[in-house]
Amino acid sequence: MIQYHLAEDTIDNKDIQNLIRWLKSYPRLTKDKLTTQLQEKWSRWLGVKYSVFCNSGSSANLLMYAVLDQSKKLKNKKVVVPSVGWVTSIAPAMQFGFDPIMCEADPDTFGLDLNHLESILKTEKPASVLLVQVLGVPHKMKEIMALKKKYGFYLLEDACAAIGASYQGKKVGAFGDMSSFSYYFGHQISTIEGGMVSTNNKEFLDLLLMLRSHGWSKDLDSKSHRALVKKYKIDDFHSPFVFYKPGFNLRSTDLNAYIGLGQVDKLDRIAAARQANHARYKKLLAPHFYIQTPPENSTVCSISFGAVAQSTEERRGIVRALEKQGIETRIFSAGNLGLHPFWYERYGKKSFPVADRIHHCGFFLPNNPSLKPKDVDFIAQTVLSAINK
Repeated sequence: MIQYHLAEDTIDNKDIQNLIRWLKSYPRLTKDKLTTQLQEKWSRWLGVKYSVFCNSGSSANLLMYAVLDQSKKLKNKKVVVPSVGWVTSIAPAMQFGFDPIMCEADPDTFGLDLNHLESILKTEKPASVLLVQVLGVPHKMKEIMALKKKYGFYLLEDACAAIGASYQGKKVGAFGDMSSFSYYFGHQISTIEGGMVSTNNKEFLDLLLMLRSHGWSKDLDSKSHRALVKKYKIDDFHSPFVFYKPGFNLRSTDLNAYIGLGQVDKLDRIAAARQANHARYKKLLAPHFYIQTPPENSTVCSISFGAVAQSTEERRGIVRALEKQGIETRIFSAGNLGLHPFWYERYGKKSFPVADRIHHCGFFLPNNPSLKPKDVDFIAQTVLSAINK
């Protein structure tokens, strides 16, 4: 029986009671004013100009790639993608006909390895780079932004599992030309299912809004809408239902947005609990395991605590000990994505020293805001006992 879950719901009894009261007022449930309010509230919290709410973090990544594809701003369709991340950090690149180039994991943060990245930038000259802020550990953003300035690429920042993390006082997700977030169950906050794309680029915003909803202009501000109507000589009667881009239906609902508005209110408190748990795990386990090292003046906010064993055999022993004590675990993220069939059946297997070690030896430990210090101590001691046998 599982006593300590990797993921727990951040939607609590109070949230449910508030939702019930709101539902009893018979509000509009599909996308409406509350979606706009959540987008604006999220932008203020993050420190960016614009945000677009969608139905998942995976859809947020899909939208970012789609916007680049539709923007006509790319000098080529080469994109650097991470070896350590999630399948939907890469899959849209394949779906939209990009040429993905996989990058080794950084030995400190497990994000993009800076030396390998610059080598790719020099030789391949990709127009875009997707960076994952791996497990809420901020990457070396000063160096990444210097490379961006030097080589002139568009930066997509996947912060789906990093909400609440920060680098030198700036929130993770506020660095990229576009950034993605996930509000899935077990993440820092939840809207049941949901995601967000944030940007400071108005042109990208308009494309995000159109591509999220069929490719029409109904969600644009009046000035942008009128500009399209004028450009394509659309009559008034047809204007609400003209499709300017080959879009999707990736909208969420006002029901999800209602939950999200309450979640943002308590986000800083939830993040603080996760930050404290992560720091306690690190103090107890860092002397014994290979773990991520964040840059100076950064704040880690992880959805799980990640560690890397000395060997696959050692990891097996740790997993057995954790399962015996009812402590849920799993591999570190998805390991090396270059060793998954979706990648190697098309491009061949990609092996890298750091990413491969994470793949074969990495594991997760629970980091929920409900965990108390004694819980973290018990979980960490279970791991330490396993390796000392």
